[in-house]
Amino acid sequence: METQHSKRTANVSTAAAPRRSVHDPANGHFRALTLFAESPDCAKAARDLAGSYLHTWGLGHAVDVTQLVVSELVGNVVHHAVPDGCLARPGAGRRIDVALMTWPEVLVIGVSDEDSTPPELAVGEFVSPELAGDFSEALLPDRGRGLLIIQRLSDAVWWSPGTNGGKTVWCRLDLDRLWVENSA
Repeated sequence: METQHSKRTANVSTAAAPRRSVHDPANGHFRALTLFAESPDCAKAARDLAGSYLHTWGLGHAVDVTQLVVSELVGNVVHHAVPDGCLARPGAGRRIDVALMTWPEVLVIGVSDEDSTPPELAVGEFVSPELAGDFSEALLPDRGRGLLIIQRLSDAVWWSPGTNGGKTVWCRLDLDRLWVENSA
């Protein structure tokens, strides 16, 4: 009998604990959207929705960089992704999933597609900006410029294979760094 009373007391004390608001940034935020590469404005839709989410979350200082990163990643899927045979049905739209996740100091962006081919991520600086001077555009590679831009804007870029094919390209943006850069 005493055990039941203890359980009841434990349940009552947990139920009375204050709940934090879902709008409290300490809880983080998550939004996901699905687009199709054949939609004429899918990159613009992803860019606009990402900006809207960030404004709602009080992260206006991260909107410009986030929109550019999302636009480049979605554009890569539209122009380069060829679905694995096991994922896309003939004639079906090519699916693009975009995820935005925040914690107090970081924003993580994930863009998933149906192509298992790894992205061509640069392994370091292609050319030293100091040595390139005014000719830096001429020294850029013919391919992978979008990913190079993403790597320059992000604090980390990586990719992971999907469990049933496809892949996700991930980017981490440190929100404190963006706040400082936009405050200057």
